[in-house]
Amino acid sequence: MTKGPTEWGEGRHGVGPWDGPLPTDPRYDPELLAEGDHRNVVDAYRYWTREAIVEDIDTRRHPLHIAIENFENDMNIGTVVRTANAFAVDTVHIVGRRRWNRRGAMVTDRYQHLMHHDTIADLISWANEQDLQVLAIDNIPGSVPLETATLPERCLLLFGQEGPGVTPEAQDAAVMTLSIAQFGSTRSINAGVAAGIAMHTWIRQHADLSRAW
Repeated sequence: MTKGPTEWGEGRHGVGPWDGPLPTDPRYDPELLAEGDHRNVVDAYRYWTREAIVEDIDTRRHPLHIAIENFENDMNIGTVVRTANAFAVDTVHIVGRRRWNRRGAMVTDRYQHLMHHDTIADLISWANEQDLQVLAIDNIPGSVPLETATLPERCLLLFGQEGPGVTPEAQDAAVMTLSIAQFGSTRSINAGVAAGIAMHTWIRQHADLSRAW
C-alpha cells in the first residue's frame, strides 16, 4: 500500500481485495472488499462505502464555508472543492452557473457538501440566516492583509472568478475584504490557489490539529 494518493499515477495507490476474514462492520462495502479499493481516499477509509465516509467526515467538519462565483464558467471550482474536502470544510457554495468542470475535484465532490445559489444576494441571505460572517478574498485597495487578520470561527470565505475577481456586489455584501500578500510581478494569483491559502489560514487559527490524519 502506498503512503498517500497521487493524481500523477492512478495505478500507484489503493489496495487489492481484502485478505483474511471479511469484516462485519456495516461501513465496509462488500464490492470493494471483493475487488479492491483504488479510490483517492486516505487509508483510514479504505473499503468503506461512500455514505459511511461522508457520515464520518460530518462528525468532524469545520464551521467554515467556502463560496466561489461562477458567472463565466470558472475552471478553478474543482480545485476549490478538492481543497475544501481535504480541510473538512462544511460546504462549498457555487454562485451563478450550476455547471462546472468537475475534473479538478478528483472525485472529492462525492464526499463534500455542495450548495448552489443563483445570485450573490441569495448567498448572503442564506449566510445571514446561518449567522455566518462573509469575508471576501481579493487584492483590492483597502483590503485587510489575510496574514494579519483574525478570522471568525464561523465564517464564509467568498472568492471571485479568475481574472475579474470578486464582483462589486459581493464586496459590498461582505463584512470585510481580505488580500493575500504577493511579492512578484503578477497582479493576482490563481483563484484555486488563493482559496487554498485562505482555507489553510483558517485551519491554523481554529482547527484541532490532533484530529488531522
